[in-house]
Amino acid sequence: MEELKTLIFAVTGGILPALLWLWFWLKEDAAHPEPRNRIAISFLAGMGAVFLALVLEHATCSLMGYASCIGFGGNDTLAVLLALIEEGVKFFVVFLIIFHSRYFDEPVDALIYLITVALGFAAMENTMYLLDTMTNQGITMGIINGNLRFIGATVLHVASSAVLGITIAFTFYRHMAERVLWAVVGIIVATLLHTLFNLSIIKAETIGESLKVFSYVWVAIVIIMLTFEKVKHIEPEKEYVR
Repeated sequence: MEELKTLIFAVTGGILPALLWLWFWLKEDAAHPEPRNRIAISFLAGMGAVFLALVLEHATCSLMGYASCIGFGGNDTLAVLLALIEEGVKFFVVFLIIFHSRYFDEPVDALIYLITVALGFAAMENTMYLLDTMTNQGITMGIINGNLRFIGATVLHVASSAVLGITIAFTFYRHMAERVLWAVVGIIVATLLHTLFNLSIIKAETIGESLKVFSYVWVAIVIIMLTFEKVKHIEPEKEYVR
């Protein structure tokens, strides 16, 4: 009975905040909403992508001589690789199920689908984290940590994927070579943002210092919201052919 209660709290705490975030971002695209079934598929695919990322991360940590990726000691190179894996996996999912479909027909779609996959990824990651915390430290501690992940890790996944989405959106009507180039730039920037966050959190020794790190990510979210409005009004340029 206690195990079931823990599972329910973990799943609710991991998925519900991500769905609330998803509802918020979908409202930003209310004028041209994406099919709900495609959004659901993207969210679920993001959740499943966590397991692919875990396999790749474990293999990377093993190759670098670590028994586990947990508590890797702030190794800068490994931190970059782990962030690259997560950003790469999220992008791969969107590329696989959306970018070559008829649903990817306007610049803002890049932001919508990348954010949706990112939230699915965060939902599963948070659920697994909360399940482990609640099992070992109790439900109260899980709720506290869940709130911190909601304002930190979840927002980070949105911000990093949105950065990539922005670079793709602004080159939506450009030649293929230019779109590929800026997608690579977007992945690099997203990886660096993710890495900086992870290393900063590792070095934070108090809740106050952690909240300071979170505040930087929230500033990025505000900038992304403002940029989102510009993305919605991108028009084709006559000199470019998609």
